[in-house]
Amino acid sequence: MLWTIILIILAIWLIGLVLEVAGGLIHLLLVIAGIIFVYQLITGKRSL
Repeated sequence: MLWTIILIILAIWLIGLVLEVAGGLIHLLLVIAGIIFVYQLITGKRSL
């Protein structure tokens, strides 16, 4: 589930970079996804 969300956000981010649409929101979502990913790596919870 987490990997799916990360891939979707990365895809939207790349589209946003190319089309220059909603750049700030997409960057914010990417940062949030990264924080969640790092948190799960540190806590050791694996729900893959």
